[in-house]
Amino acid sequence: MHVDVRKVGSALIVDLEGRLVAGTGDEILHNVMNEILASGWTKIVLNISEVTKIDSSGIGELVSGIKLAKRFGSSVKLINLSDQVRTVLSLSQILPHLDLHDSEEEALAAFSEDGEQAQEA
Repeated sequence: MHVDVRKVGSALIVDLEGRLVAGTGDEILHNVMNEILASGWTKIVLNISEVTKIDSSGIGELVSGIKLAKRFGSSVKLINLSDQVRTVLSLSQILPHLDLHDSEEEALAAFSEDGEQAQEA
C-alpha cells in the first residue's frame, strides 16, 4: 500500500493506493492514523479511490482509526469509494456508520457544516 498525505486548508487529505489487507495495508493505515492524530490534526479525509482490495483486517483498522480519531476530537471523512470497497463495506454492515462523500470538495465543505451544527447545539 502506498500513502500520500497533503494539506488542504485546515484539513489533511490521505490518499491511499493499493491493497488494504492484513499484513501490510492495515499496518500502514494504523501507523499513518497514529502519526496524524499525534500531530493534532482534527479534519482528516481518507481518499480510498485507489484502494483495490479491502479485507476484514483492513475494515477493522479503518474502523479502529476512525474511533480513535473521535476519541481525540478529530473527524474522519471517506471519499471516492471504489465499487469493490463499497460492496465489501456494505456486506460487512459498516457502510451506514461511515461519513462518506463523493468528492474531496464535498468532504471539505462538510467539515464547515459540522462546525456550524456543533455551534448550534
